[in-house]
Amino acid sequence: MAHWLMKSEPGTWSWEDHVKAGSAEWDGVRNYQAANNMKAMKIGDLVFFYHSVNEKQVVGIAEVVKEYYPDPTDASGRFGMVDIKAIRPMVKPVTLADIKAEPKLSELALVRQSRLSVLPVKPAEWKIICAMGDTDP
Repeated sequence: MAHWLMKSEPGTWSWEDHVKAGSAEWDGVRNYQAANNMKAMKIGDLVFFYHSVNEKQVVGIAEVVKEYYPDPTDASGRFGMVDIKAIRPMVKPVTLADIKAEPKLSELALVRQSRLSVLPVKPAEWKIICAMGDTDP
């Protein structure tokens, strides 16, 4: 099982929106590296749900429930999407500032490639962020 982080602007699609939906597609990704990360996702992989823009914090954990398939919102036909299901909120949201302050997370893709919307998370990084958020990994 792999681990990921997916960013969403809470004003566009929030953790609360995703919880209400239960399971929903993650569409609109138009960056090739982010799309390649989604292509690597497998059913059962876990995902940090990250509120970007003003909040900049990990707010929940989701699970991949449908692997990469064509995104009908992409007129070019080059990009796809995955479906994820809300699993549980973080007991305590973990902010980007908290993440950057933790030396063991200095190599986290979120820190190194801050503009990318879909990022891999190493198992050790996953455990650290869960612990920071008082949330069971």
